[in-house]
Amino acid sequence: MRKRFTAAAVGLLVMGGTVVATGSASSHGYTDSPVTSRQKHCANKTVTNCGNIQWEPQSVEGPKGFPSGGPSDGLICAGGNGQFSQLDDPRGGAWPSTKVNSGSSQTFTWRFTARHRTTDFKYYITKQGWNSNQKLTRAALESQPFLTVPYGGKQPPESLSHSGSLPSRSGKHVVLAVWTVHDTPNAFYACSDVQF
Repeated sequence: MRKRFTAAAVGLLVMGGTVVATGSASSHGYTDSPVTSRQKHCANKTVTNCGNIQWEPQSVEGPKGFPSGGPSDGLICAGGNGQFSQLDDPRGGAWPSTKVNSGSSQTFTWRFTARHRTTDFKYYITKQGWNSNQKLTRAALESQPFLTVPYGGKQPPESLSHSGSLPSRSGKHVVLAVWTVHDTPNAFYACSDVQF
């Protein structure tokens, strides 16, 4: 099934401003611009030593149900996929980050390689004072998303935009975007590093 997904998908983008999709039951996605995900940084070679994710940025798929379910702590950015473990490496807090402002409206972009019925999109952010040198855990994240976009099991169009206000923060943080697929047991995960 993983090979089928890989062959079907190249280039799904999560955070920035639009959701894009194409056609079959195998969907994939990751955050793009203006807030760029770690997997996108690997795919466009802004960051090196990324392993397989550089060829499969759209494939960060894991169990849905976050935060009560989903990938284990420390494996969240890779969706629990060991083959993409480079995404969980904090790299000493040195992942490239997008400059953002507290309270500002931020547009998030999803791009799909294949459309899939969708339950919702949720965006979580790290707590003030979290440790950027450690792998991402639930304890480091706010327990509630700062933005939830319900999608009611509909199939998204080729592009979809949604915006929300960022919480008040200072310093470096991680935004975790979770796209919950409606008709499979999985969701797609994307970590994006931001600098307030």
